[in-house]
Amino acid sequence: MTTMQQRTLGKSNVQVSALGLGCMGMSFGYGPAADKQEMIRLIQEGVEQGITFFDTAEVYGPYTNELLVGEALAPFKNKVVIATKFGFNIQDGKMVGVNSRPENIRAVAEASLKRLNVDIIDLFYQHRVDPNVPIEDVAGTVKDLIKEGKVKHFGLSEAGAATIRRAHAVQPVTALQSEYSLWTRKPEEEIIPLLKELGIGFVPFSPLGKGFLTGKMNETTAFDSTDFRNTLPRFTPEALKANQVLIDLLQQMGEQKNATPAQIALAWLLAQGDFIVPIPGTTKLHRLTENNGAVSIQFTAEELTAITETANKITITGTRYPDHLEKMTGL
Repeated sequence: MTTMQQRTLGKSNVQVSALGLGCMGMSFGYGPAADKQEMIRLIQEGVEQGITFFDTAEVYGPYTNELLVGEALAPFKNKVVIATKFGFNIQDGKMVGVNSRPENIRAVAEASLKRLNVDIIDLFYQHRVDPNVPIEDVAGTVKDLIKEGKVKHFGLSEAGAATIRRAHAVQPVTALQSEYSLWTRKPEEEIIPLLKELGIGFVPFSPLGKGFLTGKMNETTAFDSTDFRNTLPRFTPEALKANQVLIDLLQQMGEQKNATPAQIALAWLLAQGDFIVPIPGTTKLHRLTENNGAVSIQFTAEELTAITETANKITITGTRYPDHLEKMTGL
């Protein structure tokens, strides 16, 4: 069994396992929800393997994922860090547009405390930037919730550099969560240098490219009708075929390191900085153990340069999201 390493989220005092566990896919997004008791066992096995950082949100389900995480982690109160998120309107069980108005942030905080069955929210992210609410008002509201003892730390998700800077001036941002992996490198341009400057932790979601970087997909892969990857340009058969060249790179390095493509992809991310804590998600116990094995993989400087430089030469086919969803991100 891998010994889990610890990392600190930027300049904060939040110490977490070097890999967290993204819980969204257990309830939402990747086809039908998994069996609840099996997922409780999976989350608790994560704790056994040394994971202390768990990621959820009110919109995952909606609501069912927070309830799952709250139930699973109830025996481990004060031993784990649970991150959740606000920032969407939910009507009739569907996510309908952004809403970071102060009254909504407060309402979500109260509801999330109950669903998670905790006395305080460890890390409260704005899920997506709301163009109708100044980020100063958002940060100020979370600052008040921190003063009231309802929230410990403030986070942002998929926010742009200017937004991060403005928010951080009102209430220090503990962590930014955005997509980052060997096939989504955009944060390297502006975001990562800014996070280093301000001392903010970075929590990459989809560090395995929504499953692609496991090396288990090709142009014949079919997804469940309710799987949101059906709507993503990168998951068309043509894109899956074209992007296999990235998997070839991971497999070559994996052969040298006696590791799987997923482990190489996660180890590469961990090597980009000690303030980076990826949150791969899974519904399978063997994948949980495989992912956690990435923390013990060490690259020489030459190996790391070789992976990065080879990846730099690969043009990824397909955008991350359809245009209307891409516009919701600040990157």
